[in-house]
Amino acid sequence: MRQLRWQLLIVIFAVVAIAVLLIGQQPETPTVITAPATGGIYTEAIVGTIRRLNPILDTFNPTDRDIDRLIFSRLFRFDDRGLPQLDLAESRGVSLEGTIYNVSLRQNAYWHDGEQVTTDDVIYTIDLMREQGMPILDDVQRLWTSVDVRKLDDFTIQFRLEEPFAPFLDYLTFGILPEHLLSHLAPEDIIDDTFNFSPIGSGPYIFDRLLIDDGKITGVVLIANEAYYLGRPFIDQVIFRLYENPEDALDAYTQGEVLGLHQITPDILRRALLESNLNAYTSRLPNLTMIFMNLDNPEVPFFQDVNVRKALLMAINRQWIIDRLLLGQGIVAHSPILPGTWAHYEGSSIDKIGFDPERAVDILREVGYRYPAEGGDIREKDGVLLAFELVYPDDTLYALIAQSVQANLGDIGVQVTIIATDYQDLKDNYLTPRFYEAALVDLELGRTPDPDPYPFWHQTQITGGQNYSKWDDRLASEYLEQARIAVEFTERERLYRNFQVHFSREVPALLLFFPVYNYAVDNQIQGVSIGPIFEPSDRLASLPEWFLVARRELEPLETPTQIP
Repeated sequence: MRQLRWQLLIVIFAVVAIAVLLIGQQPETPTVITAPATGGIYTEAIVGTIRRLNPILDTFNPTDRDIDRLIFSRLFRFDDRGLPQLDLAESRGVSLEGTIYNVSLRQNAYWHDGEQVTTDDVIYTIDLMREQGMPILDDVQRLWTSVDVRKLDDFTIQFRLEEPFAPFLDYLTFGILPEHLLSHLAPEDIIDDTFNFSPIGSGPYIFDRLLIDDGKITGVVLIANEAYYLGRPFIDQVIFRLYENPEDALDAYTQGEVLGLHQITPDILRRALLESNLNAYTSRLPNLTMIFMNLDNPEVPFFQDVNVRKALLMAINRQWIIDRLLLGQGIVAHSPILPGTWAHYEGSSIDKIGFDPERAVDILREVGYRYPAEGGDIREKDGVLLAFELVYPDDTLYALIAQSVQANLGDIGVQVTIIATDYQDLKDNYLTPRFYEAALVDLELGRTPDPDPYPFWHQTQITGGQNYSKWDDRLASEYLEQARIAVEFTERERLYRNFQVHFSREVPALLLFFPVYNYAVDNQIQGVSIGPIFEPSDRLASLPEWFLVARRELEPLETPTQIP
């Protein structure tokens, strides 16, 4: 009987094993996924006006730049870390010394009228930017005047620089114009040509028509470019509608007229956040709000003492300014280089000075600044009072910031007299001639993803340049010089890291905050992403990948393992 039981157990175990094996080989249930499909209309509200849809004429009008971003191509674009990516360019090569750049164009790129894009179009656009009568930024015009541009063939172009200049790729992000449509015009005639209101580009979207109401342009309609060299966009049609103010734009969303808002300003932030279907996307703006100190002004010799500068920064409640005056829409600045970019460094070597008025008082005492024996609420040393004038742009927000700084510094015995003036006067009569003691400014760092802090902090820029603080520091200047000519990003990254560490220890200016940018899109739109931006139009960089229509499909299954 024992022998029979063992045989029976063996049979049972075999049956169970076979059953388990068969169950394991049952076909898997396929996973249903959604994938982007073409179709749909995306309408966005923009506060602004259309003037000229032309990439070399849109410098000073953000609305034009938004629309041109989708109509026109550029040789290179930048990712959200500020690293160059190929766009119309198919490849690039740089000489070892960094003075010669060869760029090859994609041969499947066509203008919206069907003509092929060639190097003639690139050279024509550059020639226009060299023209003195065109509204081009001075630094852009100066650069292109100094660069030798050569056509190697219809799809290869060469740029020869007089000396190495690592940020050069930044200057290859201009929108390209069609030579075959505009070369018959004199440069000055292009400014008012009808092309600017019915443009032909080579980008992901094609100009369809302007929206006009009662003789006034109220928007523009774009349609997907079927032949776009990077692939047809998913959304069939993009419409930009123009509004006079953010409140009207938000009203248009609540009434179902638009699916996106180009910017959520502080005055509509709370109301916008109540819209449950409106997804907000936040990024920092390429602006830095800060206080320049004139480090070479004999009226304020204490600015030359790094300990005093650190105490001043320590006494300013920057987070309070962000929370209360900006409604939380800002990032405390610890570096003059934009956060989130390849060059930004925020490691432990950075001296991140926080709000600590008690320690600020201790520092001032340690370096000899005390209240006068005869009484008073202003600290002094050797007969020099800790007092200075702070000039600021005559604007409500800047006024509140200046008043906050004044109160914070007053609490540690520093007297600040605030002076309001218009921004142009601040630049022309205070900063440029260096006739100031301290200045509250908003430094624009946009449109050029390459950090290149050289113009603001290098010794050579003290006279005639933009080193308004007159920071005369040889070590900092050496880092900036080398970073400007180094070809390898890793080397430039190291140099900028060293510069930022040194900057944080020397405190040549009082960095306050980076303001943030809020963009909003209805949750019907999928695939939306926004990283650090270098100008507001960067929010549209990934729009060709957005989609409204999705198809359901089965995720492919792995091939099952065969039983031998």
